[in-house]
Amino acid sequence: MDLVGKFGENADLSASLGMHNLGSQYWNLSPAELVEDCILCGEGMLTDTGALAIETGEFTGRSPKDRFIVRDEITENAVWWGNVNIGFTPAQFDALYNRMLAYLNGKDVYVRDAQACADVDFQMNIRVVTELAWSSLFAYNMFLRPDDETIETFLPDWHIVCIPSFLADPKIDGTRQANFAILNFTKKIILIGGTGYTGEIKKGIFSALNFILPHDKGVLSMHCSANIGKDGDTAIFFGLSGTGKTTLSSDPNRQLIGDDEHGWSENTVFNFEGGCYAKTIDLSAEKEPQIYNAIKFGALLENIGFKAESSSPDYADGTITENTRVSYPIHFIDNIVVPSIGGAPKNIFFLTADAFGVLPPISLLTKEQAMYHFMSGYTAKVAGTEVGITEPTTTFSAGFGAAFLPLHPAKYAKLLGDKLHGTDIKVWLINTGWSGGSYGTGSRMKLSYTRAMITAALTGKLNDVSYESMPFFDLSFPTTCDSVPSELLNPRNTWSDKHAYDETAQNLAQKFVANFEKFAAETSAEILAAAPKVLV
Repeated sequence: MDLVGKFGENADLSASLGMHNLGSQYWNLSPAELVEDCILCGEGMLTDTGALAIETGEFTGRSPKDRFIVRDEITENAVWWGNVNIGFTPAQFDALYNRMLAYLNGKDVYVRDAQACADVDFQMNIRVVTELAWSSLFAYNMFLRPDDETIETFLPDWHIVCIPSFLADPKIDGTRQANFAILNFTKKIILIGGTGYTGEIKKGIFSALNFILPHDKGVLSMHCSANIGKDGDTAIFFGLSGTGKTTLSSDPNRQLIGDDEHGWSENTVFNFEGGCYAKTIDLSAEKEPQIYNAIKFGALLENIGFKAESSSPDYADGTITENTRVSYPIHFIDNIVVPSIGGAPKNIFFLTADAFGVLPPISLLTKEQAMYHFMSGYTAKVAGTEVGITEPTTTFSAGFGAAFLPLHPAKYAKLLGDKLHGTDIKVWLINTGWSGGSYGTGSRMKLSYTRAMITAALTGKLNDVSYESMPFFDLSFPTTCDSVPSELLNPRNTWSDKHAYDETAQNLAQKFVANFEKFAAETSAEILAAAPKVLV
């Protein structure tokens, strides 16, 4: 059995995972070695930017219906079981695991020792075992990279076994179809098979941390970006796809802590990751210069198209998927915090693209409203974003990342409320969507106005202005803001037909209330009291 690359005294797959009769084991290869292997194996090609381009196969995104959690003594009474968290028996897991190990007999594997959580008090050691070199490159890019001294004595807390070519048999294995991602909190193993989409690796650990940190450590795990100002003030940005989370947290006057996954302990906001996983569809140097310039040697491009007869990426090409991606180490971004840690936040932004044109462009939330809107995780999709959507459609995702939350959303909301209690932390609801009418009638809020409002909030310029309250949602919004026309701040005033606004606002309020019904049984009265008011 060959052992190639950097490995320590605890580098023993047979002992840690029961893997026998493997081919070569390639431990902790450098990005250059992994890129070379990909090219020699015909698994990818270099673009003229220096980045490696690969195709992930049948799956170009996550498959939420094929994500399972082993249901045992640890998880039985803690996990919020249902369509998001689907149960899997320990016996099914063991049988599938053994079939995967047998499948690897005689095959080469890549092994990556990595870490999650920049705050050493909560750091998790991860060993990632993959059959593909570019899966190992993704793990190198996205997780924290331990130094050689750490690797010498490395003991993994969790294992990820990722074998895209292994296809489950639902009749034998208990899966829904051939692909799967399964978390076992007792054995601390994540199994991934039947899919080459690298995001399953990243989100597997995120899901594990979303259970471990809130449940065992009292740390609020968050699907958000975060940055820090010149005065050391931390800000965090929650938001679903298309709301501006990455764009608005990229600020030349503030340093990036991270773009996607963070924890909030008693004293710190810390990045879970060591890299970024950015969408590239329609990417340009003008719109996203930091991401564009990070696409160089060591970066991994997924499912992109190319300009005719060239190795130049065509970021406008969505032929394979609209979900084209690039992963790269966070140090490919210039304006970052090292290590990726900030203090407790002074400002929190909930970003929503309200295509109904109802919500104010900026409003200040009470603690109870913050908990309510955090659990709601609202945005709206517009025509053309997905097949079959022909008009604005409400989307609710608890915690702005429901697909990755093993616990009941109320657990995370309570942690948020506890951290806000007795502090002067401000929580803002930002509507990056429509004004003056719904999608098709009104217009999208200008990015320059949204940036101006966020800057005003961050610099304290909204502390001493007057506020008004909007109907139905009881949201408090400022009446003036530097560099923003005052008439835009009250959404009702931007509509020519005030009756139509009231009717649309009432309809949206009803959608909020209906969505929240599934949470009511485990939600406190203080959160429920912050719900929009629906006319009977």
